[in-house]
Amino acid sequence: MLREALLVGIGGFAGSVSRYLVSGAMATLHAPFSLPLGTFTVNAAGSLLIGLLLALLDRSGWYYLCVVGFCGGFTTFSTFSAEVVQMIRSAHYLQSLLYIAASVALCAVMVWAGLLVGEKTIS
Repeated sequence: MLREALLVGIGGFAGSVSRYLVSGAMATLHAPFSLPLGTFTVNAAGSLLIGLLLALLDRSGWYYLCVVGFCGGFTTFSTFSAEVVQMIRSAHYLQSLLYIAASVALCAVMVWAGLLVGEKTIS
């Protein structure tokens, strides 16, 4: 368990730094409709990468380093997307739609709630 935790930490560090670098590079581009292109790019690339890694890796050290660590640090959206696809492939269509809707709605509300609480704390 300690070995896996260390691999996740190393991968998470690399993924977080990569997210920062990719997002920064994308921030110099002008996106249509003022989309946050850095986040969009990271989420799309991370989702592609986690799909590829899930197909290629078993639950070895590489899995913890690359899938849990790197992809988790790079973007948790990739994990969310992989879970949705797994639900769809298991024919849990309604559950996948509910998971998508609930995740997007709840997380947006929670960010808003966090901002409100934080702003009240500061004032």
